[in-house]
Amino acid sequence: MPQLKIFAGRANRPLAEKISHYLGEPLGRLDIQNFSDGEIWVKFIDNVRGADVFLIQSTPPPADNLLELLISIDAAKRASARRVTAIIPYFGYARQDRKDQPRVAITAKLIANLLTKSGADRVVAMDLHAPQIQGFFDIPVDHLYSSIVFIDHIRKMNIPDLTVVSPDVGGIKMARAYAKRLDAELVLIDKRRPAPNVVEVMNIVGDVKNRNVLIVDDLIDTAGTFTNAVSALKNAGAKQIYGAATHPLLSGKAYERLKNSEVDKLYVCDTIPLKQESPKIEVMSVAQIFSEAIERCFHNKSISTLFDIDKDKSI
Repeated sequence: MPQLKIFAGRANRPLAEKISHYLGEPLGRLDIQNFSDGEIWVKFIDNVRGADVFLIQSTPPPADNLLELLISIDAAKRASARRVTAIIPYFGYARQDRKDQPRVAITAKLIANLLTKSGADRVVAMDLHAPQIQGFFDIPVDHLYSSIVFIDHIRKMNIPDLTVVSPDVGGIKMARAYAKRLDAELVLIDKRRPAPNVVEVMNIVGDVKNRNVLIVDDLIDTAGTFTNAVSALKNAGAKQIYGAATHPLLSGKAYERLKNSEVDKLYVCDTIPLKQESPKIEVMSVAQIFSEAIERCFHNKSISTLFDIDKDKSI
């Protein structure tokens, strides 16, 4: 049987160390440096010939994180690794997944092509911005969900009169899954986006008066959508408001907006390291989910039990 080897890029070393701990396997030695001009150089210190290599690297901005992953995959293949699996907790450039206007790129497809051409044999990602991105790849993709972590935590909180809110139409399937498992009501926010990163809350489809609310989404970037939703829900009579978002990009004025908002607590995952601490943000780890996925991939076992949202086909 080939040897299991786990390596980590520089984008999210703490998560990689947690995954390594759960697996009981030390992280392999991978030397990553930058030349004076910023060019990335990668060398595997450990021998990977004939090994099953798992590379852990999220790809949030800057683009160097993505390039570092591609170069590492190429280096592993040229070092005669038997199989290379890219473990991508946060899959960047996924929001551009279609031509919603003339003369724009479909970056999600471009990144899928780059990962395949670099030599990746398999990709494991969490909460892709659009599930159909799996179909952009010509290699197997395992799509994991953070919902199991969030739902377990919310259940333990025993929040009365709970309503789950989707901040847009695209997230309705995820919100419905949360609502079903938490035995909660479901509400949709109809929004319009007049320009990138600019959101206009239009209508709340459903009743949140005197209800406690959980807003669920796959990511939070500038927090404009999220905080506008919080304000609209408060104006509609909501009581306590919580958020659950897998990927905390939190760019621009996000931290300031969250601080000034009426959200009681925002739960995020450690797929991306936080840029700063905030009393309103609580981080929940997905290391155990990824460690189990890696172990099952290595032993060629099914990981369908990790597909929390897809377990119930009636959703």
